[in-house]
Parts: sequence; structure tokens; C-alpha cells
Amino acid sequence: MMMTLDGNGAGTNSGAGPIAASDAVKRLFSGSTRRRNPVLCDGAMGTMLYARGVFINRCFDELNLSQPEMVRTVHAEYLQAGAELIETNTFGANAFRLERYGLKDKVREINVAGVRLARECVTEIHEKQASNAYVAGAIGPLGVRLEPLGKVGMDEARVAFAEQVRALAEGGPGVGADLLIVETMTSLAEAEQAILAAKSEAPGLPLIVMMTVDEEGNCLDGSSAATAAKRLTEWGADAVGCNCSAGPATVLSVIEQMRAVTDLPLAAMPNAGMPRSVDGRNIYMASPEYMASFARKFVKAGATFVGGCCGTTPTHTRAMKSALRAIEAQESSAQVMERGTSAAGETESKVEPPPLAERSKIGAMIAAGEFCTLVEIVPPKGIDCSKEIAGAAQMYRLGVDAINVPDSPRASARMSAQSLCVQIQQQVGIETVLHYTCRDRNVLSIQSDLLGASSIGLKNILCLTGDPPKLGNYPDATAVFDVDAIGLVNIVRNLNHGLDIGKNSIGASTGFTIGVAANPGVPDMEQEIRRFAYKVEAGAEYAITQPVFDLRLLEEFLKRIEGFRIPVIAGIWPLTSLRNAEFMKNDLRVSMPDEIMARMGAAGSPEAARAEGVKIAQEMLAVARPMVQGVQVSAPMGKYSAAAEVLGFVEAGVR
Repeated sequence: MMMTLDGNGAGTNSGAGPIAASDAVKRLFSGSTRRRNPVLCDGAMGTMLYARGVFINRCFDELNLSQPEMVRTVHAEYLQAGAELIETNTFGANAFRLERYGLKDKVREINVAGVRLARECVTEIHEKQASNAYVAGAIGPLGVRLEPLGKVGMDEARVAFAEQVRALAEGGPGVGADLLIVETMTSLAEAEQAILAAKSEAPGLPLIVMMTVDEEGNCLDGSSAATAAKRLTEWGADAVGCNCSAGPATVLSVIEQMRAVTDLPLAAMPNAGMPRSVDGRNIYMASPEYMASFARKFVKAGATFVGGCCGTTPTHTRAMKSALRAIEAQESSAQVMERGTSAAGETESKVEPPPLAERSKIGAMIAAGEFCTLVEIVPPKGIDCSKEIAGAAQMYRLGVDAINVPDSPRASARMSAQSLCVQIQQQVGIETVLHYTCRDRNVLSIQSDLLGASSIGLKNILCLTGDPPKLGNYPDATAVFDVDAIGLVNIVRNLNHGLDIGKNSIGASTGFTIGVAANPGVPDMEQEIRRFAYKVEAGAEYAITQPVFDLRLLEEFLKRIEGFRIPVIAGIWPLTSLRNAEFMKNDLRVSMPDEIMARMGAAGSPEAARAEGVKIAQEMLAVARPMVQGVQVSAPMGKYSAAAEVLGFVEAGVR
């Protein structure tokens, strides 16, 4: 979005007259540009400062005074990534929050410094790249309970907001903030006081007001998204929306509800998903590619201001920028065609992948609706894989369709899955499914590996986030997690369309069949269902479940995904002993019915326990068979004979 900033404010808030926004800023909120030209906002400030070693108990706003260069660097990184609007580092710079750090008397100083740092970066980027950006004064909640639930009165809240607004607007546009953003509001009552303060102290500055919501899409005071949009519109907000919250999918739902009840511009700035604990740190797992896909959806739903909140970084911003550029390119192309001009000189780098049935044997069976059989063979801990090759040959003779090769399961150090896959295919002739995890690789390595895998004939990829190193025998190893399984699916899908991570042509499709994992037995089934839906939306073509022992959970899972169902292959694990069952239940958190535990415990010898485990697996397969499109049988502790017995049952009576 290329607009010229007008630095001539119409006065200051110190008596020279009301604050007035520049014409360029006003156009951001005009009806003529609201849907055609989305504005890309920056991402998280706190996440970036924390990553630079600032302790969580520090006052991040005070860094405007004590470590201005650090704050300036974060602003610069977002601008370089393509952000067109950056927020000041003043989210908590109100009297109530600052009082906790003994800084109540620094409200004006911290806010003025926050605006100055952002303005310096905007000016610098304009001089270097001739691109424009805007400074938004960030205003967060007061961090105290208001009456009637708390001791702070509404008038006191308004006074605190007014003090911050005056500081952010000081000097007028071009010196002070270009606009104001009231964000992460948990209650409409507090949001109203912030609006009243902004309209009183800086009546000419545009005001964006964003609520935060729970997983059901309701504000934390119980108000619906539609109610919030109506009230905020009535109270005088110039744009309304949602930030933070439970991630992009939730925020999209809120934006859709708000669009139905207001004509104001909308703002969507979600967290990068819900945080996940990895090595003692909260990591936001939504990948840049995933956030970019939702940037497009936000705009389609009617959002004008699109950005990120907690967990988002300049990498996310850069990906979202590419997505918005793609929208602009499509619109430009459509306008050209409407005018009747030829676009024959342009070339399209995106290609269509081969039909699923032509990519691999597994792809053909899935496309044809045939029941497929897989056996999981874990790579060895050393360099000798003769046992694994022999096991694969045994499965091939039995009639198994493919060998499934895990990628260092439970973060253990083993031969690379890709190497074993190649050797199995070359020496045995059976197709393989390569597990590929995000734990150990950045996005450059991921692309390199996948291009190489396609070039040497590996055509089936199972996209996984991967177990964190703390679960393995090297708990201090560094995890990467540039993306999660959802982001990985996006990358593979793009490669299948002949595009690299930067959307540049790679010449041809990699031709992968794209698989993902599913776990019908997790305690948080709501989260599992949401992530599964995201994986399907990202491009997953089939799924393999974790080992299933409670078929009622599998049946319930399949019902829950009916709206976005893809072929599901059930994981079956023939237990070898009671201890094995206890490990699965307690260490791996696999749902294990008491009946199965009792059956394994009643076995009088190791041989009897092994036979009982195979029998249980056969029974589960017989019941699950009508519900799924295939089975993956594990070979526990390299006991391929157990897998053979289970699949022998399939060959003899079911398949």
C-alpha cells in the first residue's frame, strides 16, 4: 500500500487545537479503500524483546528509556519485513501498570519515547526504501479490575487512559502517533472508557479498538463478538476487531461475525496459535505459512488491518506480506482482464501436481478407495540396517503395501529415516512412507531435504511436528521448530505446485502424497480436532493415527472430523507384555482400557503375553476395518513376526 504521509498536524494537545490525522491516515479508514487495500501491521513486541534476553518480570515499556536501541531494532525488523503500520512499545504504559514497577510518574516520558522510537524507524525506512509506514500508539488494558468487580472506578480508568492518550498524541501526526490502537480489551466496559478518553484527548486521531476472546469466540466478559462490534461502533471507534485470543481460526470467526453487524473497517491480529511448552519455554507453534494463509482469509472476510500478536515475529510478517501481495496481484490481473487487455506476456510459475493416483502406490490406493496396509520399521541406532531390510522383505512377501519409517522417534539418535527409506526401496522394491519432523530443521533445511527426497524417488511424506529433545536420550539438544506440522504441510503442498518457500518456481512438482498424524486418544480432543482441520486445510491428503487401543475413541474421532474427512489409516500396535502396555499408557499417554491391561496382566508367560497382544491387535483391526481406509501395524522392538501375524490375519480373512 503506497500512500504519502502528511507530516503537518493540525495542532497539539497542549492547547494549540485538536489533534487531526493526516489525509493519508484518514484514507486508511475510508470506504473506498477499505477492502481493496489491506494494511499489514506488525507482530509481537514482547515476544521479540523476551527473545533478546529481557526477563519476563521486567517492565517492557520502560525499555523505551533504558534500552531504546533494542526497541528500535525490533521496529526496524518489522518494517524491513514489510509492515506498513507499527505499534509503539507502550502496551502497558499506563499509570496502573507502571505503578507496579515504581514508574507511575513516568507515563508521559515512556509513551513519548515510545512514539519517538517508532517514528525514527518509520522515517529511516522511508528515506532508504521510499516506502511509507504509520505509527500507531498502542494502548492495552489497565491491568486492574473495574467497578463493580474491582475497586477502580470508571472515572479513574478514563483518567488513566486519557493520560496515556495525551502522551501518545503529543506533537500531532508526523511527531506524535498517526492513529491509536486500543487492544486486547477483555471487557466492553473498559473498552468504552478507553474510547471516551481517546475521543476527548485526541478527537481527530483514528481509533482502532480490538477485543480479545476465548476459544468460543466470546469476549472475556461474556459478550458475543457481534455485540462487541455493535457497541464499539456506537461508542465512536473508527475500526473494530480482535487480537491475541486463541489463534487465527478463532479470530477469523470473530471477524466474520463482526462484519455482519458493522460497516467499519475491521482489524485482525491473532496470536501465533496457542503456546506449547517445549523445553520449559512457551513456543507459539503457528507457522509463518499458516499465518499467511489466514491473512488471505482475514481480507476475504472483510478485514482491512491484518497483523499478529503474541508469538508472531518478522518472519510471520514477511510471509503475510507475500500473501497480501498475492491478493493484490490477483486483483490487478482481474482488473486487466476486465479492461480487455492481454496478459499473454506474463508467465505463471505455479504448476499442477500429478493426480494423486499417479504419485505413488499409496496415493493410487487412497484415490481408488482401496484398503492399504503399512508396517512401521524403526531405523537402527547404528549403521547396520540389515535386520530392518530383512524385515521389510518379509513384509513385502506377505503382501504389505508400504513400509512406514519414523524419523528418530521420541527424539532418539538413529539412522536417518530418509537413508533407510532409500535402502528399503532399492534393495527390497517396496514403497516407503517417510516420516519427516520439524524438530531438527529450519525452513531452509526442510526445503533442501524434501527436494532431495523427491529427486531420489521418495514420494510419500508424513508431516510431523516431532517430539521435543527433552523426551530423548539427549535432552539438552537444541530444537528448531521453525514450523510445526501444519506449516510443513503448507511447504510440501507448495513444492507439489512447483514453488519454493519464497513462492519462486522450482520447475516441476515434487509429486508427494501428503500424510499427517492424528491422535484419537489425546486428553485435549478439542485442540486435536482443530489442528487436524488446519492440517486438512493446509493440504493433507490422508492421515495415520497413533496406536489405537480404545476403539470407541477412534469412532468418536471419525465422527468429529466428518466435515473435513480425509482417508484415515488406523495405527495398530501388537502389545508384547504388561510392561509394554504400562509404558504405552503411562509414558506415551496412550488411552489404554482397563480390559486390555487385565488381559495382558493375566498372561502367564512372555510367549502367552505376546500371543495375547497379537490377538488383541487382530480383534481391533477386525472392528476398525469398516471405519478406516487402511492399517499401519507397528513392529514393537523389531518383532516383525508380530506384525506379520496381525497382517496375516488381514490377508487370510479381511483384505
